[in-house]
Amino acid sequence: MPSVLVVEDDQFVRSALIRHLTEASHTVRSVGTALEALREVAHFRFDVVILDLGLPDLDGAEALKMLRSITDVPVIIATARDDEAEIVRLLNDGADDYLTKPFSVEHLSARMAAVLRRTRGAGDRTPSPRVIQVGGLSIDPLRRQAELDGTALDLTRREFDLLAFLAGRPGVVVARRELLAEVWQQSYGDDQTIDVHLSWLRRKLGETAARPRYLHTLRGVGVKLEPPAAPPQAVPGPLA
Repeated sequence: MPSVLVVEDDQFVRSALIRHLTEASHTVRSVGTALEALREVAHFRFDVVILDLGLPDLDGAEALKMLRSITDVPVIIATARDDEAEIVRLLNDGADDYLTKPFSVEHLSARMAAVLRRTRGAGDRTPSPRVIQVGGLSIDPLRRQAELDGTALDLTRREFDLLAFLAGRPGVVVARRELLAEVWQQSYGDDQTIDVHLSWLRRKLGETAARPRYLHTLRGVGVKLEPPAAPPQAVPGPLA
């Protein structure tokens, strides 16, 4: 059952989308602002986001860029704007499809189905990766599950991607530019995005930047993940 996040400030349109998607057996959550949308994708996993551009707190084009910094969930733009140059720009900025209002629910359903086929089809062609084990960390890329000392970790999509990428290179210092390219699929960006996600990951791994266990930052160089150092063994004293 696909899960959908509707980001739409017009209450009439929002209610109609929720009703239609629910009747089509989708799990639906909805918000009316960009900041609420960012909080939603940071805490819940969605199969697709339907994003309006005319939001009250932040233009949808900026919201799209911010969404792309924390998640790779498919995004369908749904708006009254029909400027071709803007449509091209949004698609280049990471939108997966674009719908101009007004549109029928059948049209929306067809576009959603096509986007989901593409994203799931790409996943089906990917070879099944092995489970990654680093110390007490166990990461299953296929099931997108991670455990620490046998306890499941509740990670967002981007947190999981970052953790899995670093865990696949244990002990290797990965430059921030490489993280942006491989995890965020961006050739450039703000280092603060990486810092924020590392901070969230550390919290869930039970560590801090000052007292790291798995995640180690080398200032000006990059980040590495490695198993915690074994505690020093006590040296036996002389026999009495």
